[in-house]
Amino acid sequence: MTMPPNTSESTPSLSQLKVSIGGIQKLSLVDYPGHVAAALFLSGCNMRCGYCHNPELVLPERLAPSIPVEEAMIFLKSRIGRLDGVVISGGEPTVNEDLPVLCRMIKSLGFDVKLDTNGTHPDMVRSMVEEGTIDFIAMDVKGPLEKYVEIAARPIDLAAIKDNVRLMIDSGIGHEFRTTIVREQLEVADFEKIGELVKGAKRFALQHFRTGTTISPKFANYHTFTDEEFRAAQKIMERYVEECVIH
Repeated sequence: MTMPPNTSESTPSLSQLKVSIGGIQKLSLVDYPGHVAAALFLSGCNMRCGYCHNPELVLPERLAPSIPVEEAMIFLKSRIGRLDGVVISGGEPTVNEDLPVLCRMIKSLGFDVKLDTNGTHPDMVRSMVEEGTIDFIAMDVKGPLEKYVEIAARPIDLAAIKDNVRLMIDSGIGHEFRTTIVREQLEVADFEKIGELVKGAKRFALQHFRTGTTISPKFANYHTFTDEEFRAAQKIMERYVEECVIH
């Protein structure tokens, strides 16, 4: 584990934190590369991707009851020496105003911190990178920029997306980009532009879309790429990034 950053900033009490924790996964061996980790799922999101499997963290009318931050911190303190890291996921964690404070508190316990984000708030991410409160970033790349609004089903600041991508690649810390592939939204040729967007990245993951409980019911009848299409997309991405894997 890396040492927590030194900071002289005043920290609000746990009950005052503007953070909504919708769920806790107590143990994961796959969500943080090289780490035995726990995951905190923060509620709220500024996108409405139809394939999302976490409507209880995204849709206001379906939000899961919030878990007190005090309860989450008590749990993490009980895992000191047993876990290596903590994943902050969502929803979209960066819509929570006090996310940097929460990450700082987790780092103070000695854990490495991985952030999952959609890349829409690069200024917040940059401040945490500079402070040293996050150690790994994973970003969902929805598709080529011209398809972002359609896939995210919300207005998107594309300049922020590009800024967050370059920030991650230039940060020097561990990172991964990933795209969930819905065949009705993406085609193999789109990965040329996605590759150009993330050129120079360490790792890229092509993810199968799987049916189930999704934000949009129509996705129950949608599909993912064939194995052949996945391999074709992988070959394209391997020209742009150090490693491309299929999940």
